Amino acid sequence: MNDEKKRNRWFILTIAANGIYLVWRISSTIPWEAGVFQSAAGILLVLAETVTTLGMAELMIGKMKSSDYMIPLPDIPQEMFPDVDVFIATHNESADLLYKTVNACTFMEYPDPEKVHIYICDDGNREAVRSLAERFGIGYLGLAENRHAKSGNYNNALSHTGSPLIATFDADMIPRREFLIRTVPYFFIPDRKIGLVQTPQSFYNQDLFQFHLFSEKDIPNEQDFFSREINVMRNAANAAVYTGSNTVILRAALEEIGGFPYDTVTEDFETSLRMQKAGYITYATTEVLAAGLSTTTVESMISQRIRWARGVIQSIRNTHAVFSRELSLAARISYLNSWLYWWSFLCRMIFIMAPILFALFGFQLVECGFWELLIFWLPSHLAYRVSVGYLSTNIRNVRWSQIIDTILAPWLVIPVFLESVGIHHKTFKVTDKEKKKGKHTSARYLLPHGVLTFLTLLSIFRFARGKYGLALVYSSVILFWLGYNLLALLYAIFFMMGRETRRISDRIDADERAEGWFQKGTRQGHTVDVSETGIALRFSEKVPVESGELFRVEITAENYHALLDARCVYSGQNGFVTATVIPDTETDRRNWFQIIHDREHSLPREIDPWMTVYDEITRNIRMRWKIR
Repeated sequence: MNDEKKRNRWFILTIAANGIYLVWRISSTIPWEAGVFQSAAGILLVLAETVTTLGMAELMIGKMKSSDYMIPLPDIPQEMFPDVDVFIATHNESADLLYKTVNACTFMEYPDPEKVHIYICDDGNREAVRSLAERFGIGYLGLAENRHAKSGNYNNALSHTGSPLIATFDADMIPRREFLIRTVPYFFIPDRKIGLVQTPQSFYNQDLFQFHLFSEKDIPNEQDFFSREINVMRNAANAAVYTGSNTVILRAALEEIGGFPYDTVTEDFETSLRMQKAGYITYATTEVLAAGLSTTTVESMISQRIRWARGVIQSIRNTHAVFSRELSLAARISYLNSWLYWWSFLCRMIFIMAPILFALFGFQLVECGFWELLIFWLPSHLAYRVSVGYLSTNIRNVRWSQIIDTILAPWLVIPVFLESVGIHHKTFKVTDKEKKKGKHTSARYLLPHGVLTFLTLLSIFRFARGKYGLALVYSSVILFWLGYNLLALLYAIFFMMGRETRRISDRIDADERAEGWFQKGTRQGHTVDVSETGIALRFSEKVPVESGELFRVEITAENYHALLDARCVYSGQNGFVTATVIPDTETDRRNWFQIIHDREHSLPREIDPWMTVYDEITRNIRMRWKIR
């Protein structure tokens, strides 16, 4: 049996087992005779389980169908490549941050470079950004008093340009050299009405989950699961979404839907939805062709997620996506699941509180016997855990999904509820991604997880006290969920405690040829890792340089070459050297940034299967003790 058939059988088994479990839960376990409040709580718990099950079932079905909807990149003659307008959106990001994105855009390959027209779309009309555009010899489209945030910025750019294709990049998203070559040909597939091509959102810095939990070598970026898995699965329903950057869009499709929409804070999501309603294909690829910055503070991350939640709800309402006959049934179900996803954080809070209410207060939410529960629940739970592994190709597992949802849940429940009942928030705020040294811990973000941890511990002690033998066995399911939730809450506390940032520039693994010039001769070697301000080198023998001494180093990559002035920080007996660096000239600086960023990032792409809960928790305790 090949892997795909085995995976699909597990999916079918899981859907069937969970279906049987839900039928049993709804028909036989709600405590109707326990009073109004306990019955209502029981119904809420069943609804939370139903939402979670339906969401995963839709993803499993999409995964089974997605391989049939993968579109190979066509090979087209060079003369068919059309003009492309490249829009780099900026609001208040610094010129230094923009420099790297603009620089990378100027290096993008194209059969006729004259057909690539790069513009900084500056929602702020800033002189420093205008000067940056002039320095690179690219277009500048400034906009003062913009009332429509990113949509207004892009629509202004549309009115001043005319190429048939448009590539969009956020201010921090750095494209790879081959970005256009690997995306533009999709628009020339016969009988395919492609409206946009979305490449994965990727990040070269550690996200907060990796960094705060000392897991930068063990887990991939939290957003990889959506970009590389879920969005690609939704090609099967033509429900893949535009995520705002790293995208190529057909101008004609944009003009047909009236440009970028205004009445939402997630104009990207709604743009793709409107294109699908107009009969266009929005296609998500798996090939990473650009990388940017993840959020660097808890406050900015939560603000970002609240904006996404509100925006998705706004856009689904604006377009009537769940009920529109202009979309296929599969697409409508997909958008229903997109809406329900934001309610999954309320579900997570219900799953945390349910065993606490029973163990601590005797609040009955489920009416059934122990063996009856095991017969219906255990098979569905075990099948679910196996299937999630197949669903995410080891980008995400059940445990990390619960950890991430637990961290975010207390801060998303209220905004999702308010937006769903029509209390809108339409102010667009650019996510702060500037990295700052130091440790950033906020007691207000730690408080809800601390309270839930205290209640869970109290519930375990109270419920287990005085029980032994069979009584303890019969209590095992409640104790299991209390313990399971406690682990996720412990991770949440570690996360909110933060971690000290000691380095502004992120180090990226890179093996490139290096030649060092020292006062006592030259040495041949290679790079170990690189950053915008530093480098690690390895030579074949100890080099004649001491800490604090100056030397020069030349780095040669396949497409780039940079000469750097370096100051030694450390020199080891084994030829290992670290140094701070400054590019020699502007050309060296531009090439140096490309050597750093025109590559696949070195952060994990899958979860390390050998890391256990024990390893992760003890490492967090050990590292935090050492930091103090």
